[in-house]
Amino acid sequence: MLGFCRGRRKFLAASLTLLFVPAVTWIYLFTGSFDDGKSVSLSPLDTQPHSPRYSASSQRESLEVRVREVEEENRVLRKQLNLAQSRGSSHRHSNRSKTYSMEEGTGDSESLRAGIVAGNSSECGQQPAVEKCETIHVAIVCAGYNASRDVVTLVKSVLFHRRNPLHFHLIADTIAKQILATLFQTWMVPAVRVDFYDADELKSEVSWIPNKHYSGIYGLMKLVLTKTLPASLERVIVLDTDITFATDIAELWAVFHKFKGQQVLGLVENQSDWYLGNLWKNHRPWPALGRGYNTGVILLLLDKLRKMKWEQMWRLTAERELMSMLSTSLADQDIFNAVIKQNPFLVHQLPCFWNVQLSDHTRSEQCYRDVSDLKVIHWNSPKKLRVKNKHVEFFRNLYLTFLEYDGNLLRRELFGCPSETDINSENLQKQLSELDEDDLCYEFRRERFTVHRTHLYFLHYEYEPAADDTDVTLVAQLSMDRLQMLEAICKHWEGPISLALYLSDAEAQQFLRYAQGSEVLLNRRNVGYHIVYKEGQFYPVNLLRNVAMKHVSTPYMFLSDIDFLPMYGLYESLRKTVLQLDMSNTKKALIIPAFETLRYRLSFPKSKAELLSMLDMGTLFTFRYHVWTKGHSPTNFAKWRTATTPYRVEWEADFEPYVAVRRNCPEYDRRFVGFGWNKVAHIMELDAQEYEFTVLPNAYMIHMPHAPSFDITKFRSNKQYRICLKTLKEEFQQDMSRRYGFTALKYLTAENNS
Repeated sequence: MLGFCRGRRKFLAASLTLLFVPAVTWIYLFTGSFDDGKSVSLSPLDTQPHSPRYSASSQRESLEVRVREVEEENRVLRKQLNLAQSRGSSHRHSNRSKTYSMEEGTGDSESLRAGIVAGNSSECGQQPAVEKCETIHVAIVCAGYNASRDVVTLVKSVLFHRRNPLHFHLIADTIAKQILATLFQTWMVPAVRVDFYDADELKSEVSWIPNKHYSGIYGLMKLVLTKTLPASLERVIVLDTDITFATDIAELWAVFHKFKGQQVLGLVENQSDWYLGNLWKNHRPWPALGRGYNTGVILLLLDKLRKMKWEQMWRLTAERELMSMLSTSLADQDIFNAVIKQNPFLVHQLPCFWNVQLSDHTRSEQCYRDVSDLKVIHWNSPKKLRVKNKHVEFFRNLYLTFLEYDGNLLRRELFGCPSETDINSENLQKQLSELDEDDLCYEFRRERFTVHRTHLYFLHYEYEPAADDTDVTLVAQLSMDRLQMLEAICKHWEGPISLALYLSDAEAQQFLRYAQGSEVLLNRRNVGYHIVYKEGQFYPVNLLRNVAMKHVSTPYMFLSDIDFLPMYGLYESLRKTVLQLDMSNTKKALIIPAFETLRYRLSFPKSKAELLSMLDMGTLFTFRYHVWTKGHSPTNFAKWRTATTPYRVEWEADFEPYVAVRRNCPEYDRRFVGFGWNKVAHIMELDAQEYEFTVLPNAYMIHMPHAPSFDITKFRSNKQYRICLKTLKEEFQQDMSRRYGFTALKYLTAENNS
């Protein structure tokens, strides 16, 4: 077969030469002129030189068309010849198995057009191209927090290279569905559709199979895709979560056209000796054909598999082998290989660059010699990026590129392909179109409608609800420059925490490394970290607060800020207070008095008496007493000093205390971004909804010093910023009047009197 391909290449070279000479002749004859000024016609139909049907202009047009056709043919032939030569060089330097050598010549959509096809051997012919707007279907099994993070990197690599619409079919557990549904909804990538299938419902289909692989029960679910995916879906690419694409996935989708006969599975040969059984003494793997096949990348012809009764086929095989093997070691891969061992005709073997496996003991170096050879990288080892490989640094850097790549840049339209616009996107476009771009506060108003890509529960999260329904979650938001506060807050607050972090993709990875390197944070599983990705020029403080609030799972929440440390024991104190003040049946906002220190090193007071002593000594102050007295003066610190029971205070203009409330309290208003009025507006709405403000006599929190934020600097230095903030305040108050009627008039009069 290789000899045939070489002969074919010689034929192409000869053809190229033969066609090139006539092309030059055509051009010469077309551009040349004779003494009479008339172009020469070579049309075999033009026997009458002066025939009106074949005038000089029509002759010229005919020649132009023919020249373009010949030039196009020559261009195609040159391309084919170059590819033939590169493929020939590839074969000469390859020591791969015979089957793979034959397949390699057909590894991409640019292969030669013609050739003789024999079963699953070399195909010198070009595979049919994928239609421009053809939808490519991808199935992924994903469960848990860590796998959800891995899926994002995989999806980024696919989106980066793709030119076709994509339809992701995600077999996900409850956790992964919540995370990924929110992520894709807020990502808003054009020409991408996502459907979810309940992995928990599929457990009974495979739970009878004992599995030692680290993927657990979810590692067996690829076996039931024919039953799980829609009956109308004919073919699908199945991917593991630890895959990274280095090329357009359409190239892989095009390989379906090369399946022959009864081939229904496209797989790459296993690149380790696992199935050869020689890795260690007494190693006994499941049966496989030769080296076996890796199931990290699978092409599934679903319609044919269903007709072959795939469900019965794999079940009978698994039952038979489990009688002697007792359990699977490599999850679904063992069962796929056992089926293939009995039915080798099912497999279309893919070139190994479609699944360059980076587990230990692999021979992946045989799959590539150059960067252009790489198609798919597979981190199929529990050690992931710490595997041993000759070129692991290159692979790691390629992976990290997508890991930290700005996902907002992938929101690009596909030119020439109709895109389904969902109702949310239409509403967003309508709202944005109604804004006046000449308005000096346009950027402020636009921020209210910006959809920020959001990754919920970026790290593992565990929470067991309290039996007495008194549990309280601390809610806060932060950016990278406040990361150092996390450990201290976790030491001060032992209860659940919900945090929204405003980060770039690269910063999210820095945070991940920080959290995984912190013993304090690693030991806290009841902290929900929700990443809101950066976009726009303002810090969306109230959006962040709303994200953190929305994912509180306790009946009550303590609305704090990241630069405050709550007193030791505040968590338990609030839980007792919730019962004492009958919070479940009353609308109360419990005020935790706020203080501040100007010292970076503080011996934190362990009691109210110790705090009062520090106030008297000038080590502590009431919060913002010297720059924004109105913000906390209604707390009545003088009364608090001697109070032993909770006391009620009235709302006043610009009041912005830190409060503990029921989970169903109003959201923060998104029009307020950066610095200024973001908490004031929220407290005003609590008052409008008739919440009682109750100060707790034995509770306190202390603000720790830090450098001024970028937003407060803009507020102080930019006059236009302050003008727009004042405009937004007035609009908010007008909205309050419309929503709450006569009772809201006091907010307007209070503002005028302040």
